[in-house]
Amino acid sequence: MRININNQNFVLHQSGAAFWEEKKILFISDLHLGKIAHFRKHGMAIPEKALFENFTRLNEVLDLFDSETIIFLGDLFHSKINNEWEFFSDWTKTVSQQIILIEGNHDIIAKKYYADLNVEIYEELIIDDFLLTHHPTTRENFFNFCGHIHPGIKLKGLGRQFLSLSCFFRKPHQMIFPSFGEFTGNFYLIPEENDQVYAITKEEVMEIKR
Repeated sequence: MRININNQNFVLHQSGAAFWEEKKILFISDLHLGKIAHFRKHGMAIPEKALFENFTRLNEVLDLFDSETIIFLGDLFHSKINNEWEFFSDWTKTVSQQIILIEGNHDIIAKKYYADLNVEIYEELIIDDFLLTHHPTTRENFFNFCGHIHPGIKLKGLGRQFLSLSCFFRKPHQMIFPSFGEFTGNFYLIPEENDQVYAITKEEVMEIKR
């Protein structure tokens, strides 16, 4: 799905990623690498193949778009280093794009480890009139791209049926990105009058009309 913000074109993908066409930037939020390994370490019955699903999805999205830069909008890694860090390290060696991380509350791994992988880290980043942060932020004269919330929407069907979907949640001066990672869950938001919701299904991203 293609949308326009401040006269710039963005493609919203059903993976939860978004591509800025003019700048050739791919945005991804809340990947939470390491979370699956953490769960497995503590006895949760998660198949080993799940460790690689995030990287498979990353590569699928990279193949779709002609990106020159990947910007992670925070919470790239869930907590401390575990064996998923080695997978991430190996993955960075397979991509040609510049990699940038906007620090999130879960990004506690020392910056030197990212520096060794040529990953640039910022608390926030401004590109033209777009403000890139992890936590939702309001700043005059800027449109904010952020994550952190893991936004979702509940759609009411017939009777008492509900359909729960991840979404891109757009406010007048902000867009909250969905979580890209597996096993991250959603926080369900209620749209206000001027909000727009772009719900994610397996096949597409679609705007929810109210």
